[in-house]
Amino acid sequence: MSSGREPMPLRHVLTVPTRPASVRLARETAEMTYAEWGIDASHPTMGPALLILSELVTNSVRHAAVASPSLTVTFAAGEYTLAFAVHDRHPYHPGVVPAPTGGLATVAEVLTEHGGTCALRRDADGGGKSVWITLPL
Repeated sequence: MSSGREPMPLRHVLTVPTRPASVRLARETAEMTYAEWGIDASHPTMGPALLILSELVTNSVRHAAVASPSLTVTFAAGEYTLAFAVHDRHPYHPGVVPAPTGGLATVAEVLTEHGGTCALRRDADGGGKSVWITLPL
């Protein structure tokens, strides 16, 4: 297992409308992208990753669509880490880590259970944010 921050040379970016159908498209793209990188659907990290991804994209669809007509998902991976980020242009920033209550409760629970991390990063202009998730492989 890697110690510290690992380089993640594998990257894929998906931009979709902030609509309900985009949740399924993001999941399908994740499955195909990670499979191309040798992380198939049966890998123990994929179930938790897809659940978290679905929650974050759904959150953007429900809460950010009015301010953000599209959202972007960035998929990444390294030798020991799978990662992805969901970005929208809604200015609300929910804090440093997902709260154990409210809409991000599932994300916080799954991250804790699987040794993952979450980082929230504001856009430079303050008009949006990215939620970065990492999970060990």
